[in-house]
Amino acid sequence: MLKTLLPALVIGTMLTSPALAQSLTVGVQNLPAWLDPGKDFGNQGSQIYFNSFDPLILKDYSQPGANFVPGLATAWEQTSPTEMVVTLREGVKFHNGDTMTADDVVFSFERILQDMTPEFAGIHRQFFDNFASVEKVDERTIRFTTKKPEPLFEILLNTSEASIVPKSHIAGLSGDPAAVEQSDFDAFMMAPVGTGPYAISEFQPGETLVWTRFADHWGEPAPLETVTLRRIPELATRVTALANGEVDLITNVPPDQLQTISSNPSLKVEGAVTPLFHVIFFNTENPKLSNPKMRQALAYAIDRNLLNEALWGGQAKVPPAHTYEQFGELYLPDADTYSYDPDLARQLLEEAGYDGSPIRFDTDPVYYTNGLLAAQAIQEMWSAVGVTTNINVTTKWTGPDDDLEVRNWSNPMYFADPAGSFGVMWAPKGSGSEMTWPTDEAYAQLWDTFRYSTDVASRKQAYEQIMDVVKEQMPVLALYQPYESYGMRQGVTWRPQPGHIPYVLDFRAGSISLE
Repeated sequence: MLKTLLPALVIGTMLTSPALAQSLTVGVQNLPAWLDPGKDFGNQGSQIYFNSFDPLILKDYSQPGANFVPGLATAWEQTSPTEMVVTLREGVKFHNGDTMTADDVVFSFERILQDMTPEFAGIHRQFFDNFASVEKVDERTIRFTTKKPEPLFEILLNTSEASIVPKSHIAGLSGDPAAVEQSDFDAFMMAPVGTGPYAISEFQPGETLVWTRFADHWGEPAPLETVTLRRIPELATRVTALANGEVDLITNVPPDQLQTISSNPSLKVEGAVTPLFHVIFFNTENPKLSNPKMRQALAYAIDRNLLNEALWGGQAKVPPAHTYEQFGELYLPDADTYSYDPDLARQLLEEAGYDGSPIRFDTDPVYYTNGLLAAQAIQEMWSAVGVTTNINVTTKWTGPDDDLEVRNWSNPMYFADPAGSFGVMWAPKGSGSEMTWPTDEAYAQLWDTFRYSTDVASRKQAYEQIMDVVKEQMPVLALYQPYESYGMRQGVTWRPQPGHIPYVLDFRAGSISLE
């Protein structure tokens, strides 16, 4: 709640302080069951890590582009196409009081590169597969070496997954304090320690998280004394909690609730187009969908602009391909990977020999804002071209199931490059490709040309060719970038920063103020 926490007798002293002791309570739709930025690239954890952890390289998050600035590193130099040398900031403290060392930095990457848990192995594959070694040169210098030329050094060292954690602290959490064990990582997930402006002082998995200002943070002090996140999964309950003053800010507000909130004079709404796609993807190994023409037909039958108008009031963004403006020189605004053509859909259905068998569409009931409504609208659009659809509403993640046919998903932009969005899920080793779209050697070679070329023009040409493959094979259809809205009290000045990955609740200095 909005309140001043200090006793009246010290208010006068604190008025000259850079940060007044204020608190905030946030009603969120979901909270994770555990926390560790090196293991996690899920949407729930993405809300949290930025306030409590730091990577070596930060950036100006008020801008969508990649304007990098010092973080836990004060300087960095790419000395060759496969080598980056980083100078560490001195005197950085972890939340437990330990001073950050070069050994902590090496360990933070080695736990991923050495696949110390299955989750680290996943991050290794999706983010750092090109990294060969991380070496301590001296107490202030780290050398990163890659297997192939690396055009994304700065971008990768800026990711949440590259956050720095305390080696000795983790090793001492269980068992032998001289060795890092699985049980140490398990314990760390329940009480994580970073270097950010807010320490995690309380965490009840899936229910509550409390941040407390960390007085020894190396950078600008946190503007708030405490922030409490409360999981309130039901939308109506979140909106009521905001209206009643139980919370100061709520997440995941769908368009049909915006007027309810904004009509209350004590409340307001903020929002932004999110750097994330709501997608549907097809199990190309299921006999019903093994013919690319069948998948193309289903994609051509979806009027994504109508979905935007009906579900998002026109505020979402419908892409021409799997592409974001944040990609900069690699953005493809003129691509035609995805389009609406119901007549062509009918023709392709006939060519594919569609026999009228129902297609099963899996969706969670509430996880994605408007996800179920979108599935129902798509069901009608497919019916209009002669396809029968059965919607399977389930809280079970069915992506890896052999009998999967079609389902919805989200495809975030984990970093501002096609490799950080499309690639994480649809590269040859992407999580989506490995589930439902086995790719061939030609695609793998094309991906390598895109991923490891140090020439921007060559990378753009290769990515255009990759989008041509997607158009032909249609393993995934990007529906839109949703417009995510937040309700809040009038006294809260905050909105999502355009330079962040999706769903980040950035409460650092300069990002929020309270009255």
